[in-house]
Amino acid sequence: MDRPLAGRIAVVTGASRGVGKGIALELGAAGATVYLTGRSAGAGPLPGTIAETAAEVTALGGTGVAVRCDHHDDGQVAAVFKRIAVEAGRLDVLVNNVFSAPDLAAWLTKPFWELPIRAWDEVLGIGARSHYVASVHAAPLLFAAGGGLIANISSSGAAAYQQNTVYGVGKAAVDKMTADTALELRPHHVAVVSLWPGLVRTELLAFAARRTPEGRAVLDIPGAGAFDLAAAESPRFVGRGVVALASDPDVLNRSGTVETTADLAAAYGFTDVDGTLPGEIAPS
Repeated sequence: MDRPLAGRIAVVTGASRGVGKGIALELGAAGATVYLTGRSAGAGPLPGTIAETAAEVTALGGTGVAVRCDHHDDGQVAAVFKRIAVEAGRLDVLVNNVFSAPDLAAWLTKPFWELPIRAWDEVLGIGARSHYVASVHAAPLLFAAGGGLIANISSSGAAAYQQNTVYGVGKAAVDKMTADTALELRPHHVAVVSLWPGLVRTELLAFAARRTPEGRAVLDIPGAGAFDLAAAESPRFVGRGVVALASDPDVLNRSGTVETTADLAAAYGFTDVDGTLPGEIAPS
């Protein structure tokens, strides 16, 4: 079996479930050692813990290492990278994914004047700021590896209105950070890319979806319409995009850019786990 990332060291923030979990699993399937951060060390309202994800990473052929970390706490974040420095001495891939999606759910579609002020701090804190802090600590380890990749999970909400004002501002900040850090990191052979997934079948979306009389899972997004989750991306499709970037010897050519998962699939020739591409529905 092809293991293009065998021997590589990766960090995925917010990997208990959802997009982070999907990315961690694909990195593991590609042979990487994956340090997974998150707060979910025990059972909660949504399925998934960092320990469970780490076990699945190992089962797929990588090495999963669960590290409990609250990204609100800079000291805990620093400790994650100090541990990696001691245990591995290098880092090849950082995936900045952690995000307060459950908190955001209560604020969807609300105008900014109806949001609590803390919504700004939460969405930009566990998002743009947490990505920045992790990147600061990751940089020396990426230099030690001779270069590498930082993938910042962003959204088309950076360019068009989605969800609410703070969501868009947070994603736009991530994309600007990608462009500027890419410029500063290029001499060190570290590529930085913003990745825009499409609609992803996460545990949170599955929980929020309604069932039609025909048994389809449909997500109603006010102002945008109803979306059939059968045509959505799996979290592992996003992960395949990250693996493709991390495996590309010419990834610096994409540094500083925004890439959609669909565009990466077309460029690198991968599909989702069921063999489909975004928008397609797998045959029954």
